[in-house]
Amino acid sequence: MHLDYLAPYLVNLIAVLILIRGLYYRSYQRTDLFLTFFGFNTIIFFVAIVLNQVNLSTGAAFGMFAVFSILRYRTEGLSAKDMTYLFLSIAMGLLGATTGDIAKQSVMAAFILGLVIVLESGWVIKKEKSMEVLYDNIALAHVGQRAALVEDLKQRTGLNVIRCEVSELDYLKDACKVTLYYVD
Repeated sequence: MHLDYLAPYLVNLIAVLILIRGLYYRSYQRTDLFLTFFGFNTIIFFVAIVLNQVNLSTGAAFGMFAVFSILRYRTEGLSAKDMTYLFLSIAMGLLGATTGDIAKQSVMAAFILGLVIVLESGWVIKKEKSMEVLYDNIALAHVGQRAALVEDLKQRTGLNVIRCEVSELDYLKDACKVTLYYVD
């Protein structure tokens, strides 16, 4: 029985645990996508291992990765941050399976994790957060009233609102849905 894939999988698993449990969960407090992140990572890892054993190119493995990614993205509306973490999880599985050198795999995983840490920390640019609210002053929902709408949202929520988007207007209830974007 060949266990050549065991050490690379453990390095991969540790890297994905740090990525998803250490970074994603700490920032977004969501567990509903854990199965997706870890499942896709593991599937891609082992599919790439099998493809490498039958002498297919890395391009073929990357093609499989693309097929799995497209299938996942089409099943549910994921936010850009969730899709990014899913892509990182899948890419780590693919890199871990095709690298062939544990030291090189560890360096690449550390580089990816370091980049995510820097970008998620707010050191480079302040991290923008969003919140969807039901807003009751539909007069400010018009395009020409965005500055007034942002000011009103700042006063009502106490948040440092940078911008907002009006998504649904309900003239019968005199209300609308507004996604507001803010920084801490």
